[in-house]
Amino acid sequence: MKRISLALVLGCAALAAQAADKTAPAASAACEKSAADKKLHGAAAKSHIKKCMADASPAAPEAAASPACEKSAADKKLHGAAAKSHVKKCMADAASAPKS
Repeated sequence: MKRISLALVLGCAALAAQAADKTAPAASAACEKSAADKKLHGAAAKSHIKKCMADASPAAPEAAASPACEKSAADKKLHGAAAKSHVKKCMADAASAPKS
């Protein structure tokens, strides 16, 4: 039973990896080239490619960020994680606010 479960998990992981490779081959090549240009090897290259691929793929929650929330973060001069957190909270507050 354990062997069947393990085989099933590995098969699903392989299929997911294949699907990811088909969806962004251009981004993958660009990320690998970027890692090579920076002379990264091993774990550093793998980490760089993974982050590069994540940055290249569209993120639905961030893409749907309200211009009002983004303006609010800019007005407060927030950057990086603080701005992202502010926009996320602003969006949650806007979604839970009663519509009248």
